[in-house]
Amino acid sequence: MQAFLEIFDIYLLEAVINGILLGGVLALLALGLNLIFGVIDVTWICYAELVMIGMYGMYFLVSTYHVPYWAAAPLCILLVAGVGALLHLVVIQPLLSAPPINQLLATGGVLFFLQSLATVCFGIDFRNLGIQLPVLGVGEMNFSYARLLAFGAALVGISAVYVFMNRTYTGTAIRAIAQDRHIMPLMGVDARRIYIITSAIGGGLAGLASCLLVLQYDVHPFVGLSFGPITFLICVLGGLGNFFGGFVAAFVFAEIISLGGLFSDLEWGYVLAFGFFILMMFIRPGGLLARRS
Repeated sequence: MQAFLEIFDIYLLEAVINGILLGGVLALLALGLNLIFGVIDVTWICYAELVMIGMYGMYFLVSTYHVPYWAAAPLCILLVAGVGALLHLVVIQPLLSAPPINQLLATGGVLFFLQSLATVCFGIDFRNLGIQLPVLGVGEMNFSYARLLAFGAALVGISAVYVFMNRTYTGTAIRAIAQDRHIMPLMGVDARRIYIITSAIGGGLAGLASCLLVLQYDVHPFVGLSFGPITFLICVLGGLGNFFGGFVAAFVFAEIISLGGLFSDLEWGYVLAFGFFILMMFIRPGGLLARRS
């Protein structure tokens, strides 16, 4: 192990590993958004605001009502899953046949509505869960247990969705509608039911992400802006609706951000990531894994 560490700069190796840990959570968020777009064909611009709702839920359950973290997490996942299903019924379903720009504007309106509602209800104070996890030391490298926990839980969540999508009837129906949403109703599949289930699963994934991110970030009404734009760009870079493409793009983005933060600062890491996205839109506008014509 020591010989291996001597080959690489220790800080570079630490940044690469931290990029992998960050990529797990970004992949979880991208999976939820890609799942919704792939099945319903509507991009939820407000998707990261579901994370904000979940983070507030975790904060109040743990800090105000003193619910143990391990008990509060499944409650928040169910809460955000319910919000996802409700969002589909109230906002998305009436607009399924509307032009895409109307759908985009509607979900954008939901984004500002939720941000404003959170500001009115909770103020603009930054709130912290107050849980301090230790740091794991490996040689001269240090890794936060919060990031390690987030990475492990994200992989479990992604694996659970993969098994559900490939081993259950409902999951098979979801994949079938994602491939051809017009013919499946002719084969007896209740598309409306599948849309609601998909929205709930997408919300549940946002809820899981919120349970993991609340250990690392403060909660405030605009916390979704920290994850919303980059989640959307990851989905576009991977190919909207392409689950594996989004998974790959999440780790590419995470590594660029982490390495950029090593050689300069974190803000430059995001600048480099967004610059890479713009460049790739010229080279591969269909996404990283899109087939060349």
